[in-house]
Amino acid sequence: MPEILSQQEIDQLLNNIKSGTEQTVETSHDKEAVLFDFRLPNRISKNQLRILRSIFENFAESFSSFLVTKLQTVVNINVTSVDQIYYSEYVLSVANPACLFTFDIVNTDVKGILELNNDLALSLVDKLLGGNGLGTKQTKVITPIEQRVLRVVVERVMQDMRKAWQTVDNFEFRLERFEPDIDFAQITSQSESVLLISFEILIGEQSFLMNVCFATFAFDNILAKLSTQKLSSIRAAKYFGITAKEVLEAHLAKTLLPLQVELGKSKLSVKELMDMKVGDVILLETKLSDDQQVRTGTQNLFCGRLGVSNNHKAIKITRKVIDEIKPL
Repeated sequence: MPEILSQQEIDQLLNNIKSGTEQTVETSHDKEAVLFDFRLPNRISKNQLRILRSIFENFAESFSSFLVTKLQTVVNINVTSVDQIYYSEYVLSVANPACLFTFDIVNTDVKGILELNNDLALSLVDKLLGGNGLGTKQTKVITPIEQRVLRVVVERVMQDMRKAWQTVDNFEFRLERFEPDIDFAQITSQSESVLLISFEILIGEQSFLMNVCFATFAFDNILAKLSTQKLSSIRAAKYFGITAKEVLEAHLAKTLLPLQVELGKSKLSVKELMDMKVGDVILLETKLSDDQQVRTGTQNLFCGRLGVSNNHKAIKITRKVIDEIKPL
């Protein structure tokens, strides 16, 4: 509600107008002017940058788990920065020769570059081929054979990026080609802005860098979706409104579990076993009418009767013994 002026204040204002004097009012709410670069409009807001960092932190966690499995060593991946810069600035920062993989998002105009530090690329090749990752090479050029080895890792990057971006939409990241020279991996004009995400990859005691670069001129539709997302949203869009327990139960329900049916047991001496011939019958300790054990691994799950269903051998469950399993 606006403040109401007193009669004295009104008279003072009228006197100032008549006398032509001007009163300067100092305020403590003055804001410092911020320079605006019209060549690089601020396409990405701070809120969107925070959401992007959250997305790529999820990607880093997933990708590090893959590398741990493949390399059989400790791997940590950290998101060091999420910035918007000129494409010309990014081009100047790329080494020559480089290890670059271009990609795009299917059904969109968005293109990007995955940049692996040359030392990281050569270390990955060495480890994937059975080495210790400490080998040296006179030249930094990535050979066609090394490209094929790295393609396994890069395709996994595309998969993990698709999973991480499910918090926004179901995007499909498609690998295009390998480029050793940044001049031939043109994804936008030099004066356009790009989104640059930098990662630090720690493999054992070694530290490497990896960059992902997106052209932001075609990013507007995706940025519009980002503005509607919540920072706390870390699950895929198809899981909104579903509890974590329900998500886990849904995945577990689809998990394949091998089952074994124990038809019976018998004991034979070594001599009896050596004297066996084709057509001999082994007498089991169980009868045909007895319940058979249905198990997975070493745990008994059910008891059942043998039979035939649709001309296939089958077993009919007669009793559950799951409750008898001791918890781990």
